[in-house]
Amino acid sequence: MALFPVVLVRKKELVNNPVFMNHEHIHLRQQVEMLIIPFYILYGLHYLVNRIKYREHDKAYRHICFEREAYGNESDLSYIPQRKFWAWIKYI
Repeated sequence: MALFPVVLVRKKELVNNPVFMNHEHIHLRQQVEMLIIPFYILYGLHYLVNRIKYREHDKAYRHICFEREAYGNESDLSYIPQRKFWAWIKYI
């Protein structure tokens, strides 16, 4: 979990997983560009709307625009340096 300015992990081996870390670093970038607190508010609101729409946690979580960007680009280790500001908007 990315909680600015750190990434929290349950399993230490995840720190050595480049795809996992890239996913979380995408979230850190999202948090910084949204000035942190607004990111968490929008993330929570998007989850609540999705939870009502899809009626299940996994589907609601996977359809959060921030998660869609992170999951869609986590395998591209060159994504962050070329990522455009507020790139997550196209995932709404």
